[in-house]
Amino acid sequence: METGMTPSTPARSSTAPQVLAVFLRLGLTCFGGPIAHIGYFRREFVERRRWLDDETFTDLVGLCQFLPGPASSQLGFSIGLLRAGWLGGLAAWCGFTLPSVLLMLAFAAIAPRLDGAIGQGLIHGLKLVAVAVVAQAVWDMARRLCPDRRRASIALAALAALSVLTTVYAQLFVIALGAVAGFVFCRTTASAGAVGARQHVHEFRVSHTAGAVALLLFCVLLFGLPVLANLGAGHAIRVFEGFYRSGALVFGGGHVVLPLLQQETVATGWVSSNDFLAGYGAAQAVPGPLFTFAAFLGWTMAEAPNHWAGALLATLGIFLPGLLLVLATLPYWQALRARPSMAAVLAGVNAAVVGLLAAAFYSPVWTSAIHSAIDFAIATIGLLLLTRWKMPPLAVVIMCALAGVAEAVLK
Repeated sequence: METGMTPSTPARSSTAPQVLAVFLRLGLTCFGGPIAHIGYFRREFVERRRWLDDETFTDLVGLCQFLPGPASSQLGFSIGLLRAGWLGGLAAWCGFTLPSVLLMLAFAAIAPRLDGAIGQGLIHGLKLVAVAVVAQAVWDMARRLCPDRRRASIALAALAALSVLTTVYAQLFVIALGAVAGFVFCRTTASAGAVGARQHVHEFRVSHTAGAVALLLFCVLLFGLPVLANLGAGHAIRVFEGFYRSGALVFGGGHVVLPLLQQETVATGWVSSNDFLAGYGAAQAVPGPLFTFAAFLGWTMAEAPNHWAGALLATLGIFLPGLLLVLATLPYWQALRARPSMAAVLAGVNAAVVGLLAAAFYSPVWTSAIHSAIDFAIATIGLLLLTRWKMPPLAVVIMCALAGVAEAVLK
């Protein structure tokens, strides 16, 4: 159980089953996306259980938001790791993730049986939910990540690039472009935040050996899997590689996984556009991390491996890179976060992510869901309910689904 960690927190006193029980309850009740999940975690682990202090929690949140991947899952994994070692980290991830995975698989299993006007209306209503949710995400991220002209220009350049590039590597190019632009143009903007980070001296760490092994494995999979896929290693390898690459490139929150997964599954013909958006809409109605949308896609794929095998490959593929990066970065996080150059690169990447998500909002989200004035009205009402009335996403999902059914029945 020894992990090589020396956190400045209370001594570990929990077992892996105890960690699993706590995170299983959170996995069944945490609605609202990664920001809301972080709030749930703070109340549970800092205020209620006192498993770690506020400084450690804040450092872990900063690390998980700095890295690509599902921030709330990475944070839960880190808390479990610090509390009960490697088994604790695994228990935390399983408890928080599996309820959402099983719910998404249940929807994937019944979705093909939803034929007729009611079933098709329900599917269309879920696609309208996606319009409202992604519109809110684009707006919120643009305000938070593009507060000045430099970063807004990076976002617009990313959007323009994606409007003309059609290759499977377009998203990778845009993220790299954002990183370079951030390094060149955002160093002054990022320096103030980095200076503030230096004032925080609390340390927690994984051993350098464990971090190096995790980073090596991350790189071997990221660059080795495409080679195997191109050498004809089989469709299962291609599936795992596609989801792994998506998980390794998702900066900026769960909704940004949408364009990456769309490119990997819809553009390749693995999943239809209608199924893709219906599953994405359903993902807004379940607790836990949005990345479990990958389980739905793995189940739904037209050719094997699909169903249980496809869901397992997709789920492991999309979550694994983020967890490896947490382990790889923990030994060096305090030094990295204090460097203005790293903060500038991240600022540019985040701005490019806004353009990435804006492009996905138009296609496939808008073009696949909005076909009439009624569709536009339903999606707009859903957006206002989310942004102005602050209604829970689950309530908006139900409202849009019922409106989609009503629209189909009354035609």
